[in-house]
Amino acid sequence: MYIKRLIDSELLDWSKERDHKSLLIRGARQVGKSSSVRKLAENFEHFVEVNFERDTMVHVFFDSDLIPQEICVKLSVQLNKPIIPGKTLLFFDEIQACPRAISALRFFYEDYPELHVVAAGSLLEFALEELPSFGVGRIRSIYMYPFSFSEFMNACGEMLLWNEICKSTPEKPLFPTFHQKAVELLKQFLVIGGMPAVVSKFIEKQDILACQNILNDLVDSLKTDFSKYKKRVPEMRISTAFRAIVDQAGSKFNYSKVEQYNIRQVKESISLLEKAGLVISVVHTSADGIPLGAQVNYKKQKFMLFDTGIFQRLLKLQLSDILFSDNFSLVNKGSLAEQMVGLELLKSSPSYDQLQLFYWHRESKKSCAEVDFVIQKKEKVIPIEVKSGTSGKMQSMNLFLKEKQSEYGVRTSLENFAQYDKIKVYPLYAIGNLAK
Repeated sequence: MYIKRLIDSELLDWSKERDHKSLLIRGARQVGKSSSVRKLAENFEHFVEVNFERDTMVHVFFDSDLIPQEICVKLSVQLNKPIIPGKTLLFFDEIQACPRAISALRFFYEDYPELHVVAAGSLLEFALEELPSFGVGRIRSIYMYPFSFSEFMNACGEMLLWNEICKSTPEKPLFPTFHQKAVELLKQFLVIGGMPAVVSKFIEKQDILACQNILNDLVDSLKTDFSKYKKRVPEMRISTAFRAIVDQAGSKFNYSKVEQYNIRQVKESISLLEKAGLVISVVHTSADGIPLGAQVNYKKQKFMLFDTGIFQRLLKLQLSDILFSDNFSLVNKGSLAEQMVGLELLKSSPSYDQLQLFYWHRESKKSCAEVDFVIQKKEKVIPIEVKSGTSGKMQSMNLFLKEKQSEYGVRTSLENFAQYDKIKVYPLYAIGNLAK
């Protein structure tokens, strides 16, 4: 069963472009890259899929001159499928297993632009790092993540409710009964996450415990992949850094708390986890103006995982606390809700850009202040706090608004849409709308 993804329309638009570049889909393992390409293939007369991990015999086709027409003739004969410009979608899967094929992508655009070529791969960033150039300007990258909450709502058949959410604002809250229904769906989404295999199981069985078994399998497979990252970095070191990120979620990462390894070793391990798409950084910005990226301090970073379902399984959270409680502190146990907010901001950003997440933190002897996320919306700098309290309890937010002279700030929680002076309230389930 294929569940519609937001990226489907992006892929279809690309296929209709007259001057289409070779397309490279980037993202963590098992987020649905291959399935989305196969869905796109339904719009073509022919579909040729080459999996470079499985079809190792085709690697030799890329050993000599990278002439696209000659490569296609060989692939067509080997796989006994026609490759016809305008009628065939050629898909290179797990392309990281054949670096020469990555290099060939630029020549497909330069010398064979009428043919539609899509490539994808897991651990792709490691292969790209080893290439001096892989065709910047000739290859278009598109980034893919696990299901967003809107995609989950669509999978659950709740698009009418989602349409109402999209029309709601702090000035025009969602109807209370609809809000409560959205909160219950949100809690389910927090614990199962957005990995396609888990969402499919939930839609099929409506069994959250069965979903947890799939999450356990995914966690095991992700850890097994650690040995593939870099031979010069021991698997145990990567595993230790990964665990430290889970344990320190929601806080500025403290390298000294990672036992056995020095700062350089931990940073190297985290860098590999980021390249694998499993870990996402949230960097401190002074937020004195735009662009936010020009005012960062990489000595202050928080890290989060790419999926809330994976995150809660690693923390071994009590699911009943999240599913059956209206207590925000239980729902946000282990910074689960904060992770979800960051991920929704990423998933709501344009697919062709890889959004950098920012937060703001001020340390002083008198008082410390921190805002969970800071985003740029047109020419405005907007602070976001993941909170359960009322506007009067938001000292950090109010301090930020005063110091930076921001027009307004956003609080997100289990509350309905609302507004209190300079604080706009967006429910957790609608935070992605803020990035649009």
